[in-house]
Amino acid sequence: MIIFTVIGSFWLEVFLKVGVLKQAKRMLLSIAPVAFLFIAWDKYAITHGHWLFDKDQIVGIYGPWCIPLEEYLFFIVVPIAALMTIEAVRKTKVHWKI
Repeated sequence: MIIFTVIGSFWLEVFLKVGVLKQAKRMLLSIAPVAFLFIAWDKYAITHGHWLFDKDQIVGIYGPWCIPLEEYLFFIVVPIAALMTIEAVRKTKVHWKI
């Protein structure tokens, strides 16, 4: 699903030149606090048995707090894709003068 998210949104950076990736500091300041909270929530939920990750559906690489790589990527890739989509709408809206 992460690959589909990249394919579905990252083309906006190339073709519409939304400029999200050029603003790395701003992007990091937007994403990092929320990502940290959700990763901490994941840790809590995993530790207390509220949920788990199916070992057959992950690559088996774990980061801090024994959270799978895919979960970390999700909390990075999806917000970046959302920012690109928002910027694309903003950019095209200006051209359409809606």
